[in-house]
Amino acid sequence: LGVERRFVPESCPRAVRPGDFVRYHYLGAFPDGTRFDSSYDRGSTFNVFVGKGQLIAGMDQALVGMCVNERRFVKIPPKLAYGSEGVPGVIPPNAVLHFDVLLIDLWNSEDEVQVQTYFTPEKCSRTVQVSDFVRYHYNGTFLDGTLFDSSHNRMRTYDTYVGIGWLIPGMDQGLLGMCVGEKRIITIPPFLAYGEDGDGKEIPGQASLVFDVVLLDLHNPKDGIAIENQLVPESCERRSQTGDFLRYHYNGTLLDGTLFDSSYSRNRTYDTYVGKGYVIAGMDEGLLGVCTGERRRIIIPPHLGYGEEGRGKIPGSAVLVFDIHVVDFHNPSDSVSITVHYKPSNCTVLSKKGDYLKYHYNASLLDGTLLDSTHSLGKTYNIVLGSGQVVLGMDIGLQDMCVGERRTVVIPPHLGYGEDGVEGEVPGSAVLVFDIELLELVSGLPEGYMFVWNGEVSPNLFEEIDQNHDGEVLLEEFSEYIQTQVDTGKGKLAPGFDFEKIVKNMFTNQDRDGNGKVTAEEFKLKDQEAKEEHDEL
Repeated sequence: LGVERRFVPESCPRAVRPGDFVRYHYLGAFPDGTRFDSSYDRGSTFNVFVGKGQLIAGMDQALVGMCVNERRFVKIPPKLAYGSEGVPGVIPPNAVLHFDVLLIDLWNSEDEVQVQTYFTPEKCSRTVQVSDFVRYHYNGTFLDGTLFDSSHNRMRTYDTYVGIGWLIPGMDQGLLGMCVGEKRIITIPPFLAYGEDGDGKEIPGQASLVFDVVLLDLHNPKDGIAIENQLVPESCERRSQTGDFLRYHYNGTLLDGTLFDSSYSRNRTYDTYVGKGYVIAGMDEGLLGVCTGERRRIIIPPHLGYGEEGRGKIPGSAVLVFDIHVVDFHNPSDSVSITVHYKPSNCTVLSKKGDYLKYHYNASLLDGTLLDSTHSLGKTYNIVLGSGQVVLGMDIGLQDMCVGERRTVVIPPHLGYGEDGVEGEVPGSAVLVFDIELLELVSGLPEGYMFVWNGEVSPNLFEEIDQNHDGEVLLEEFSEYIQTQVDTGKGKLAPGFDFEKIVKNMFTNQDRDGNGKVTAEEFKLKDQEAKEEHDEL
């Protein structure tokens, strides 16, 4: 017997032993080069056990010690081939046979699934167990390296349950114990794969299969959400509940770290009600019980996420990982919250509607982001309380305050700037926090009055205003008279308003026919009026 090793692969993890099953290609020829047989011509390998008498003796011996992908040139004498009888019509008696052999596959009936892990992630909080659902990519090859299938080529993961018979037995075994991100090579003998018949397509019968697998995702249908708290503020006076409205930032990734969405990239928080079905079920649950400023990781299985179909960049049956940062939250039933930090001992005069106030403030969001400050402008903010010059929540928060008092006023968005906010300044649906110090208070007039007398009203009031005694009062006469009353201390205008606007408003209310003149018949004091919606003398 002559054996010439014409090609030996660099790697040879296993060599043929008696009792092994092999698949190989060959060319059979006589010494003069005349070909008598070829597996290539038949388009299929020759499949046989070695050392069990299923081959001519010379081939049984020549195959021992071969590696997959090794090529041997074998010379077999007649006594180790077909002897003096030959094979009628094919091989003459006492013929020397030459075989050019290429070994394609090799296994033994006692083989088991072989697993070789070549990458393990640093963190592995969970491994694949029976009945888990996994998503993985793979390249499938034969032992000789020939590719027969690849999920990468389809650009779609293979998604399946493990250990319940959805896969060939060898793959069911080979995936157990894997971590997300792990890479392993799984070698499966044919009796744990597609057996004698193959799959009827790409995989021939009795083929060993090699799968190069990377696990991307893993969950169990019984899984709930998982929460990992990353940062919880020391002070947490309130936690979110069903019905609250939250503003939060997030990064959304798959289990393998692939980013699919981020509110940071849009430079805008995600704003939603919690527990009302406005977001996926897992997020609805994961956002409950959070504090403003808290950071947490929420891991959501697909049945509480986007299910088997997925959405957009999210593949079907994907586990989702959200790293969230809660910016603020409130409830639509919230009112203004007031915390008094300092109140002077002499606090008898309290602010009320109509009073003219001067105060300093720092305005921020709930997470501490500074929005505005009068201190940085070097001047106070001045308003007439209850006149609509500030948001409704501030009108409420400034009531019953005395000069020198310092308080914090927390205003929910429905009493602040609402869903729209102020472009470039205040985000939509933002809770506002104002730290306020009242510096000056000028008492206002009774509600509905723009001007009052400090003493008795002249019984000849119209005649006094009508300086030229023509029976008509013009705006100039009216304005001059009111100015005189204020300057001499006989009368008082509502503080905080423009003088000319107040006077013109008062005059217009008296000029009932709108001709620019007020007659004695038109002229009436407030207590002489029937109940009308006007601000009068």
